[in-house]
Amino acid sequence: MGNRFQVKDRFADGAQYIGGQLRAGTSGHEHTVVDPATGEDVLKYELAGTAEVDAAVAAARDAFPGWAGSTPGERSDAMHRFAGVLAEQAEDFAYAESLQCGKPIKLTTEFDVPGTVDNTAFFAGAARHLQGQSAGEYSGDHTSYVRREPIGVVGSIAPWNYPLQMAAWKVLPAIAAGNTVVLKPAELTPVTSLMFAQAAREAGIPDGVVNIVTGAGRDAGEHLVGHPDVAMTSFTGSTQVGRRVAEIATSTVKRLHLELGGKAPFVVFDDADLEAAVHGAVAGSLINSGQDCTAATRAYVQRPLYDAFVSGVADLMATVRLGDPFDPATDLGPLVSHAQRDRVAGFVDRARAYATVVTGGEAPGGDLKDGAYYRPTLIAGAAQHSEVVQSEIFGPVLVVLPFDSDDEGIRLANDTPYGLAASAWSRDVYRANRATREIKAGCVWVNDHIPIISEMPHGGYKASGFGKDMSAYSFEEYTQVKHVMYDNTAVIRKDWHRTIFGDR
Repeated sequence: MGNRFQVKDRFADGAQYIGGQLRAGTSGHEHTVVDPATGEDVLKYELAGTAEVDAAVAAARDAFPGWAGSTPGERSDAMHRFAGVLAEQAEDFAYAESLQCGKPIKLTTEFDVPGTVDNTAFFAGAARHLQGQSAGEYSGDHTSYVRREPIGVVGSIAPWNYPLQMAAWKVLPAIAAGNTVVLKPAELTPVTSLMFAQAAREAGIPDGVVNIVTGAGRDAGEHLVGHPDVAMTSFTGSTQVGRRVAEIATSTVKRLHLELGGKAPFVVFDDADLEAAVHGAVAGSLINSGQDCTAATRAYVQRPLYDAFVSGVADLMATVRLGDPFDPATDLGPLVSHAQRDRVAGFVDRARAYATVVTGGEAPGGDLKDGAYYRPTLIAGAAQHSEVVQSEIFGPVLVVLPFDSDDEGIRLANDTPYGLAASAWSRDVYRANRATREIKAGCVWVNDHIPIISEMPHGGYKASGFGKDMSAYSFEEYTQVKHVMYDNTAVIRKDWHRTIFGDR
């Protein structure tokens, strides 16, 4: 697989993709993409500066009239071809995503890549179904109808945890609605975003519709958000950075879409299937090495099941296999970087002063010592107000706390600034329904945690941001709603004119 696809050769001309062509950055700062499993260099490139951002925005602005003026059917056909190209190149995409992120190959081949192909196919169909309010004579003398129109150039910023899927979530609804896009992926993980843009061109999507600038957030990112020719900003990342993005975007009165941090609660009631909850907690907390905004991070377990849950999760975590991401038997790869591994370790080490590390809590040695690996970790005995309960760790760490009444469990679940995702575990449909109503999160699973589908929206409450990715609801973000009203009377002097001059 890897022998067919060499990253350095493919992007020898640079890591900027503007107007259908690769080019080098001109910031004067070089960046190296590193394989987090081995510490070896994957790709060296010069970061984008403001000149590349300006060029990408200009390319998107020039491409906008033609793309926006194409019919929904024409955009749909191009995106169906796009899905086909992605499917044909699935092996290369899976390899590249594992190489730059350290994801196990079974995750990229079974989740990241097929999910992206499915998203593309979904939006290919959705492009033909931009719904508006039915036409009607609401005033009696006029016919009104609603148009949905593209906004213009969308400046999008994506994170490093799911580079391919986040590129898709940013680009697909925007271009399906007729917009053009400048996407800034994370400097750590630009490879599959660049490949995604190249695949769009191979599918016949015009040059300039999808552009990639790979630069630092303080330089390229802030310049993109504040650019006067960018009509909308879509950002996925931490809540702290999201606040800065909002400050810049609102100063230029841009449309803004934010998908920010999460600290998902995993609420287990005392009638839950214990074995299912244990398996769900381990899978839901360790997906992508815990580097997932919707990952299960806070398990609240009703007291009758608490001890058995802690024991069961610890035992199951101990069976998870860390290893080479390209070994099909590997369950858990490294974190995206050694810096991220050390950040996670800092949270756990500080927690030892006030809680118990039940299992994990260390980096492995031996053959994995050079990688950014960290063992699956379970923490018990932390207080609700403590750092590991309230802050986003973004690693393979689950904190478990007990609760007594249902009221208390739901109250604790809501007791963080975040509200992106949650799950409730119960055999009682009324109990589960109450949890789905009262837990303040954009997605609440019942007796599962993590699955997403293209047809359903993804987005948060509270400090987890606003706006939706995926689904037809995402068109709310990427279209302008215009009311058009026709006079039906052909009368020169309208009745309402008397409010300005004359009498009835």
